[in-house]
Amino acid sequence: MNHQKIGAFLKELRREKGVTQEQLAETLSVSRRTVSRWETGSNMPDLDILVEIADYYEVDIRELFDGERRPEHMDKDMKETALKMADYSNEEKQAYMKRLHGFYIMALIAFAVYFISTFFEPAAPSALFDFMQGLMLGICLAMIIVGILMTGESGKRLRKAKARLLGKGELLT
Repeated sequence: MNHQKIGAFLKELRREKGVTQEQLAETLSVSRRTVSRWETGSNMPDLDILVEIADYYEVDIRELFDGERRPEHMDKDMKETALKMADYSNEEKQAYMKRLHGFYIMALIAFAVYFISTFFEPAAPSALFDFMQGLMLGICLAMIIVGILMTGESGKRLRKAKARLLGKGELLT
């Protein structure tokens, strides 16, 4: 998939329709900067937004993927399939973000316990107290590292490897 070609096609369609990036952004409930990124090819719209764009410009979604016009148009069944795929993709993303959110909450709780414990240090040295402080700080740092890894490119590769190992193919992105 050639992102620059798709971006140029999106820009061409917008100009043919006679709308500005701001107007398109408002119609699709995204920012003007997002539209600009699509048109430069530095970022691509999610599948559900691609379906909206195809409807807005009255083009086939395959034309958007190819970055050029096609003579035939997408039939209703294909459009419904594309929307179902977009819904599935969004559900997967929401479930993933919910798990990631749980990690961040756990890190926040661990940090709060660590921070509060610094005010209540016992008068006599306590191995158990030191262990608990270290454990809380370790959990906090581990969750931050997990969050950084899972939201970056390495996380995407890890999720794909996990999907292959579990036999789910390319369902997780």
